[in-house]
Amino acid sequence: MEPILVKQATAFDVAILSIDPTQAVSLYAQLYTTLRDAILAGQISSGARLPSTRDLARSLSVSRNTVTAAFDQLVAEGYLESRVGDGTYVSSALPDDLLHARTPRTSIFTQRGSTAALVSKRHHSIAATPMGNVQTEGTPPRAFRTGVPALDAFPHDVWARLVARRWRNPPPELLTYGDAAGYGPLRQAVAQYLGTARGVHCTAEQVLITAGSQHALDLIAHVLLDPGDPVWIEDPGYRGARAALLGAGAKLVPVPLDAEGLSVVAGIRAEPHGRMAYITPSHQYPTGVTMSASRRLALLEWAHSSKAWILEDDYDSEYRYHGRPLPALQGIDVQGPQNRVLYTGTFSKVLFPGLRLGYLVAPLSLTAVFTQALQRGHRYLSAMDQAVLADFITEGHFARHIRRMRTLYASRQAVLIDAIAQELASVLTVDPAPAGLHLVGWLKNGLDDEIVAAAAAQQGVEVMPLSSYSLWPETRQGLVLGYAMLNEQEIVTGVQRLHRALVSM
Repeated sequence: MEPILVKQATAFDVAILSIDPTQAVSLYAQLYTTLRDAILAGQISSGARLPSTRDLARSLSVSRNTVTAAFDQLVAEGYLESRVGDGTYVSSALPDDLLHARTPRTSIFTQRGSTAALVSKRHHSIAATPMGNVQTEGTPPRAFRTGVPALDAFPHDVWARLVARRWRNPPPELLTYGDAAGYGPLRQAVAQYLGTARGVHCTAEQVLITAGSQHALDLIAHVLLDPGDPVWIEDPGYRGARAALLGAGAKLVPVPLDAEGLSVVAGIRAEPHGRMAYITPSHQYPTGVTMSASRRLALLEWAHSSKAWILEDDYDSEYRYHGRPLPALQGIDVQGPQNRVLYTGTFSKVLFPGLRLGYLVAPLSLTAVFTQALQRGHRYLSAMDQAVLADFITEGHFARHIRRMRTLYASRQAVLIDAIAQELASVLTVDPAPAGLHLVGWLKNGLDDEIVAAAAAQQGVEVMPLSSYSLWPETRQGLVLGYAMLNEQEIVTGVQRLHRALVSM
């Protein structure tokens, strides 16, 4: 294997990186460990410039996302430093006595008797799956983080009044464990809301309350999938779903998208006997594509003929800015007891993420099974929080909040589009989206979305590279831009900082 030259007197020999695809340990974990140990052993000198992620991925025959994830972790831990426009270097701040330690370090991923040896293979798969920028978790939202609603516009006074009323003289059932499937009045309220607003056909019995949509995805995966079961997933697609499916040992089958959404023909060609298909049909994440009626019917036909399940994630369906929200796929599956669609949604992106409440609408044939799984797994959610949310819905506050937010988010999206047109038109193309809380900006001039995202971070701006959502290499480079939680000035300032990042490159 040929060494890769760097801007040093010595060469960086890729052969020192031990990557074995046959090992149970993920490629990301192997690359992270060997790079770190090579740095600590002095095999890669302090200040050495590493190859680009593209070149190293090609040399090692791994995906670029694998290399990027390893680099990001090493940067976060201080072993590497990223210099905008100039590449990635071994940190010059590492002390010599650590870099030339005589006693070999024990790898936490590969050595017998280590912690990794006690952890399941599935856990390694989950840990190696990107779930967003973990370095920003727990920090205040900033431009252009995705998945955060307008916290400044939430009716805090109404919510506080409902909480105070419930706590003034709480009945015993709100202070005990309650029903594992959820607080009865909330399940009824959700069923009525979904029937009216989303065209979902269900009874309160079919509604199970979960700790957000990720909990629902984990629950579905573990109840319905066995290790090795093939599952269609949108590509590019939501990485949290990918992690949940891997956690159940599923075999991921990436299926491409086009202007009509997930290609059913391509899915059948890749894996005709899939056990499940995960989709976001009303507003695909992250591209924003809406699945056409013909594709929806074709997917349902495949599911019934193959006895496969469809996992419909309706994560931000409430926010459609032109016309009424599109009916859910679940509502057009008219097979009655043989319904093949599991429908999930969340209140985190509608109200506030800290609420941690979502829902799963299961076919009648599966409600008892899922309730049993909730009893043995997550057990019980806060009955008090559920009661307050039920009041918020039944007293009309939820519907009013949705109406106000549609107007606000449509305005904020327009501000973002206008700011990009003024500041970034030469390098970024963005079109209005009919729904959702984010936009995709398409990069021009051959710009690499991962490099742009790294440069933006140096300017205090969070953008997610579109390529990070794909299992297959992306031919088109883009940035995922959240705008819901930003006021107009924050949006403009964020675009100006993104402009500075691109100029600095």
